Amino acid sequence: MGFWKNLFNGTGGTAIATADSALGVSTQVIGEAANPRAKAGIESRITFRKDRNIDLYELEELCDAVGWSRRPLRKVKKAIEHSFLVVTMWEVRGNYRRMVGFSRATSDHAFNATIWDVVIHPDFQSRGLGKALMQNIVRELRREDISNITLFADPQVVKFYQGLGFKPDPEGIKGMFWYPNSRY
Repeated sequence: MGFWKNLFNGTGGTAIATADSALGVSTQVIGEAANPRAKAGIESRITFRKDRNIDLYELEELCDAVGWSRRPLRKVKKAIEHSFLVVTMWEVRGNYRRMVGFSRATSDHAFNATIWDVVIHPDFQSRGLGKALMQNIVRELRREDISNITLFADPQVVKFYQGLGFKPDPEGIKGMFWYPNSRY
């Protein structure tokens, strides 16, 4: 299992604990990045947060923007509540903020985690922010001493994840799926 042990070496970083008094919410900002869309004279930044208390309608708008199929909000809420980690990405301008990225991970809390639902608003794609979001979620998982990190990727984003160090079928490992209409 050498692949798993060496996959995410060197993904250190420090979390910045903060309270967002303007929004009246106590969250943890785990990183910031320059906003690639910032216009001259308008201070804008991107923040990454670990906060499960998100507006599901705002998340649904983000997913709609990338063309994902709608899912029942009660199930989305349950998935978020039962996730090991949720990392969101926000565009912040003064008191205005909007969700422009989302990711979550499930885990056994010891060895393994699987990253799900990575989404970046189309206006923010191809600017390095998807990479930054992934680096944040991997760093947070590694901080929890999770070393086996997996994900499922649509064919059009496989190269993106490979560029981040993910490998298809490492050491001959094959993902397998069971569906309700499967025979057993």
